[in-house]
Amino acid sequence: MPRNKCETLSIRTTAEIKDLIRQAAEREHRSVASMLEVLVMAHAGQAGIKASAKPKKTGKK
Repeated sequence: MPRNKCETLSIRTTAEIKDLIRQAAEREHRSVASMLEVLVMAHAGQAGIKASAKPKKTGKK
């Protein structure tokens, strides 16, 4: 089931980290945003972290 993507995230990072994310994304045929999601979800799973934020209600059905 697709997740409703309604949040924006903007980060500042080094050129090295940006390049590593880009390379990882290319290797898996993903966008950079999708690769970041995969990496965060994998880390959260390994660390036992659960999301606490509740999704925003958009008023759409």
